[in-house]
Amino acid sequence: MRLEQRRGGWVIAITFAVSLMFAVMPLPSWAVPWRPDWVTMVLIYWCIALPKRVGIATGWLVGLTYDALTDTLLGLHAFSLCILAYISIEQHRRIRVFPWWQQSVIVGVFVALGQLPAIWIHGTLGYETMGWFFLYPAVSSVILWRWVFVILRDMRRIYHVF
Repeated sequence: MRLEQRRGGWVIAITFAVSLMFAVMPLPSWAVPWRPDWVTMVLIYWCIALPKRVGIATGWLVGLTYDALTDTLLGLHAFSLCILAYISIEQHRRIRVFPWWQQSVIVGVFVALGQLPAIWIHGTLGYETMGWFFLYPAVSSVILWRWVFVILRDMRRIYHVF
């Protein structure tokens, strides 16, 4: 049995680092509710592209980093990203054959599902409810998914990440 040499782990790490930087980048006050969920989109891409390499543990580590950067309840994003990584890996064969617009809709649904634990925790703690504002990042992620997918796919091909 031949062992495969894995290549391009640094590319995966850099894409997650860039997505985390985009996630905490300051925006004008009118654009903050519409901020795409960059971290979730990058995690979904790598989970459907390399499901044996990027998985639930990656989602957990990136989520903890995201929690530390955004000063939220530790484990909130980690929990959401673990669930989304699991669903993405379980459905990766199905998602990969969909046309780009159907993938965009699925990513939007995943981003909206990723917002639900935060809404639940905020409601449990007695904070003001967000209403339907949690769908705004899902809408902007749907719009940007095509470009995120193309950029990450091209990076994977150029640097031979497998």
